[in-house]
Amino acid sequence: MEMNYCMHCGGKLQLRDHPGEGRPIPWCESCGAWRYPIYNTAVSMVVMDEKKERVLLIRQYGRPHWVLVAGYVNQGEDAEDAAAREVREELSMTVRSLRFNHSHYFAPSNTLMLNFTVTVAEELPSPNGEVDDWSWFPVQEARERIKPGSLAQAFLNGSFDGVYLFPGRSGV
Repeated sequence: MEMNYCMHCGGKLQLRDHPGEGRPIPWCESCGAWRYPIYNTAVSMVVMDEKKERVLLIRQYGRPHWVLVAGYVNQGEDAEDAAAREVREELSMTVRSLRFNHSHYFAPSNTLMLNFTVTVAEELPSPNGEVDDWSWFPVQEARERIKPGSLAQAFLNGSFDGVYLFPGRSGV
């Protein structure tokens, strides 16, 4: 998402070449400062049982597809803390361990997504109002049931395969 106006003074931004950046950066003539792009930051989690044999998938907001647990990072919050908080808030489960997997910029919501694999000890979640349904799936079945062509699918499969096939992009 391109910024057109300065977030500090409201002045019109102009794209200018910035030494060492390799691309034009928004410049505010009024403030005399570079204004780097602003975007949201969110986390998504591949939630696994302690034996790492099953993946917990959820359905949300009346949609029929199985997806990963996800949510936005709060201002001042570390991504790791956000991952544990979202699992606790949405499912009332405690994260025992977590590992960063991969990131991907998701243009439709102007969001940098940070994906983690988390291990939880509890077997039975107690979902909040954001979660319509949940289920534990063996790993292969989770791969088959996750929303096809989605960022969630790319993160889930990539977390096991080590190759991330994001929609509209070749493997990374």
